[in-house]
Amino acid sequence: MSVNFGSKRVVTGAHYGLRDWLAQRVTGGLVALFTFIVLAQVIFSSGPMGYETWAGIFAAQWMKALTFVVFVALAWHVWFGMRDIWMDYVKPAGIRLVLHIFTIVWLVACLGWAVQVLWRL
Repeated sequence: MSVNFGSKRVVTGAHYGLRDWLAQRVTGGLVALFTFIVLAQVIFSSGPMGYETWAGIFAAQWMKALTFVVFVALAWHVWFGMRDIWMDYVKPAGIRLVLHIFTIVWLVACLGWAVQVLWRL
């Protein structure tokens, strides 16, 4: 006769905690690195900081592409954070779904705006 002590715990869930945690750290690190790159260009630029100098920093195509990649990383970072907030603090499923959809639409619109600003479409 086998005797089991304690309750039997059923492990359930989406099992995406580590992936999300790692994505938050990687995207946060990318945004921080980009910030240091831009600060270095601002600090070491010659002459007064005006529109021409600022526009010159972002004139190169590689800088525009890097900036867009950072915007995508920032949107991804924001998505994970907001999704977790909605899941933790908004209990009605319908309201949570509406907030998720609103967040996705808002982030996609922000990325579209970033493309317009960077490449003047």
